[in-house]
Amino acid sequence: MHRRTFICAFAGGLVIAWSAAGAQQAAKVARIGYLAGNLAATRHLPEAFRQGLRDLGYVEGRNLVIEYRDAEGKLERLPALAAELVALKVDVILVGSTPTALAAKQATSTLPIVFAAVGDPVTDGLVASLARPGGNVTGLSTSATLEIVGKRLELLKQAIPGVTRVAVLWQPGGQGERTDKDILKEVEAAARALGVRLQVVEARGPEDFDRAFSEMTRARASALTVLGTTLFFNERRRLADLAAKNRLSAMYPLREYVDAGGLMSYGPNLADLFRRAATYVDKILKGAKPGDLPVEQPTKFELVINLKTVKGLALMIPPSVLQRAEVIQ
Repeated sequence: MHRRTFICAFAGGLVIAWSAAGAQQAAKVARIGYLAGNLAATRHLPEAFRQGLRDLGYVEGRNLVIEYRDAEGKLERLPALAAELVALKVDVILVGSTPTALAAKQATSTLPIVFAAVGDPVTDGLVASLARPGGNVTGLSTSATLEIVGKRLELLKQAIPGVTRVAVLWQPGGQGERTDKDILKEVEAAARALGVRLQVVEARGPEDFDRAFSEMTRARASALTVLGTTLFFNERRRLADLAAKNRLSAMYPLREYVDAGGLMSYGPNLADLFRRAATYVDKILKGAKPGDLPVEQPTKFELVINLKTVKGLALMIPPSVLQRAEVIQ
């Protein structure tokens, strides 16, 4: 009799323990810090990230809290904002670009950091290698950009066969000094192979844009390729307007520029990278170490052309190029 009582009590205790553990598990809420350089210019990206989390079973207000910190375009604010997220003791910090990633890494060497679209994380000192990041940082890279900057110039030449002089708009330090040099070398090599003359024009801030475009027109450039930086991305609508005003056929690194009125782009889908970043966050929340998760590089690139801009510039883009592109109105 005593033995039966003991067994029942033991079984009952197990049920209570399992129930308590289940309740504790159900009550676990993931806290993610989202460090942004300029949310107003990138609203579709946090939404893509949230969609990726929803696909994995995370619901805000139930098992997920996202703490946003926005530099509002003032990148000098990033270190303080990153420190705020560290002080909140969030589980993971999600960042997008190189400046936000560097600010987060400087703020903590232990709290996990996932980047969604960093140019070259090895060169920038964020990870030890793509295969074995080490440390507390990992994520998705667009470092394949280095191989496709030449492809962009090639596509621009194919779309505008008569082009002989192309301006290159770049921001010194926009992707890190070493990455900038590598990209410019790649563009120059592609230009030589294509028989195109380059005019490299720098813009350190929005106040330099008018001067930069005046330089392009004075040098009689007929086309433009814009190198990818956070500044240019945030100012993409103004750049597209200036290119149209100065009758420049422009190639951009991402489709968001084309959505803003730019002529054409070739690159990875940024929103897809932010959706995929959710899988890294999920793995870390489930116990994986950032340093053990290889950095992912894009394998799919999209050519996007704005037909309205084509017509506005009175261009005749060959059907062979249009057939390969996603054409938007």
